[in-house]
Amino acid sequence: MRGVVTAGGRSLRSATVYAVSTSGWRRYRQSRRYLPYRLVNSGVSQKMTESVARLRGEQLTLGYGKYTVAENLTVEIPDGHFTAIIGPNGCGKSTLLRTLSRLMTPAHGHVWLDGEHIQHYASKEVARRIGLLAQNATTPGDITVQELVARGRYPHQPLFTRWRKEDEEAVMKAMQATGITHLANQSVDTLSGGQRQRAWIAMVLAQETAIMLLDEPTTWLDISHQIDLLELLSELNREKGYTLAAVLHDLNQACRYASHLIALREGKIVAQGAPKEIVTAELIERIYGLRCMIIDDPVAGTPLVVPLGRTAPSTAVI
Repeated sequence: MRGVVTAGGRSLRSATVYAVSTSGWRRYRQSRRYLPYRLVNSGVSQKMTESVARLRGEQLTLGYGKYTVAENLTVEIPDGHFTAIIGPNGCGKSTLLRTLSRLMTPAHGHVWLDGEHIQHYASKEVARRIGLLAQNATTPGDITVQELVARGRYPHQPLFTRWRKEDEEAVMKAMQATGITHLANQSVDTLSGGQRQRAWIAMVLAQETAIMLLDEPTTWLDISHQIDLLELLSELNREKGYTLAAVLHDLNQACRYASHLIALREGKIVAQGAPKEIVTAELIERIYGLRCMIIDDPVAGTPLVVPLGRTAPSTAVI
């Protein structure tokens, strides 16, 4: 079943659910009535308790074909926190996010969203609750930036409805927040890598979900736009209560902006908690095999990782 919305005078047919998935529409049956998160916590089941995270995975086995990335992995995305998922390449960070968002199905185990098995929800309902920025998103056809961002509004559109004022406002706010309003009528195909990444981020922001999963959101961005984005995400978390989980490779950015870290290695959680509580030289060496010093960030007061290199001077103090 496919709906139609319009933006910028052109028709947009639903080609994505949250970031890039099209397979989810095949599972579409009938969306439940949606009430805003701030009013009723997105219809949280009465089976839920305050101590249980809205989004969690239990005893997950993740992989691709015969290749297993993680086994018996249990993880929670803490409500009301900005969680950074860190770890070396290939440890399962992106696979975990894709599984939590239902883009992938675990070989074993279950993902729970608001007390229900995530597979029990219609795709449109999942997209009302979880926004996903996936890696290597593919632009669907020759569309403008504004049209791409407008696709984030599809989960909130009743079938055959007209484009509404609140949809337009959400799109404009998302483009302003990411600094791309001047690109609104430009084809996405003509953008630089950094501009395109900001357009995809704007689409997720326009989706206005209480839970946002972002896979390497700072990729392709210059340092200025990296800081702008991380400060925006931090503001959404602190001031508006959004629950965020992002895969980040820059450890110092993760420590400065995230309130909770999940450290992975070889598909297992090595440590998790507040940056000041878990980030040590021993942890970094265990995860990355890299010797380092941990000092206080002179600006934020958070842990600052200073690599010593593979052949550190013998006088270095750890």
